[in-house]
Amino acid sequence: MKILVTGAAGFIGANLVIQLLKREKAVDILGVDILNDYYDPTIKDFRLAEIDKVAAQHTDSKWTFVKGNIADKALIDRIFNEFKPEIVVNLAAQAGVRYSITNPDAYVESNLIGFYNILEACRHSYDNGSEGVRHLVYASSSSVYGSNKKVPYSTDDKVDNPVSLYAATKKSNELMAHAYSKLYNIPSTGLRFFTVYGPAGRPDMAYFGFTNKLLRGEKIEIFNYGNCKRDFTYIDDIVEGVIRVMNKAPERHIGEDGLPIPPYAVYNIGNSSPENLLDFVQILQEELIAAGVLPVDYDFEAHKKLVAMQPGDVPVTYADTTPLERDFGFRPSTPLREGLRRFARWYKEFYQ
Repeated sequence: MKILVTGAAGFIGANLVIQLLKREKAVDILGVDILNDYYDPTIKDFRLAEIDKVAAQHTDSKWTFVKGNIADKALIDRIFNEFKPEIVVNLAAQAGVRYSITNPDAYVESNLIGFYNILEACRHSYDNGSEGVRHLVYASSSSVYGSNKKVPYSTDDKVDNPVSLYAATKKSNELMAHAYSKLYNIPSTGLRFFTVYGPAGRPDMAYFGFTNKLLRGEKIEIFNYGNCKRDFTYIDDIVEGVIRVMNKAPERHIGEDGLPIPPYAVYNIGNSSPENLLDFVQILQEELIAAGVLPVDYDFEAHKKLVAMQPGDVPVTYADTTPLERDFGFRPSTPLREGLRRFARWYKEFYQ
């Protein structure tokens, strides 16, 4: 099986590649990543090194990495023409809600132009009667729900009122994928991820940023005065969900009008158990002490500051994963404490 993974040095992408190499027999994976400096590139180097270690142990499979930008249409066309992927997992994107306020260009380039290039390449993979791409899986986000008052968030909910450019680009990905599925019969599945965390994660995420600041003796800011809830989802659960979805593409059908019924689906992947931010911080501090990252007598109260909500943020995220359970027999279930314990131990080893 030939699999293209974009964003392969990213948090989800790298963990996905590692699990595919471990679990699939004779798999051929091509990873693409721009390796930009949006956050500490040494973490991306670490992830790629971890992939190389696993690849060296599974010589029946093949791992190839290409440094490049999915917004480079010539590069994407060349990869599709030469590699001819059967499954495409598009995880390359400019992430982050707050960064989209100060650097909107990065989101248009990667999330819109880059995703368009992927869709066009999938479309032309069927040229001249070729079998082409069997399944396009792509990252969406819980951010598309905006300030939706109804919880838990269901994929049946209307999501027409994004509160950040990042959310708008992710909703646009879903709309673009639907159009291409309808027009060109491309089986596609969008995955709305809910606050992914774990070892070697993204330093711009709260748990990672809090840890860095506490270690430097700085104050951490807890938004909406602590009245926020997040559906934290451990990385292994995310990857398990992605792999199950990859292997079961939406079926192609022709409608009464003789045109394709879009082989299109969208799922939430979240823990379905939102945690209050203050409780989250309490668990994080306990696990950082247990791992030896922070001293036993660390004064947390002196390093906490409750502040107002930030633009683009929402007070709660909460995933309804019923469709995921129904169609794939899976729901994320890693307890927050267990996930943060693994992160704290990794952090200790990596940085200290």
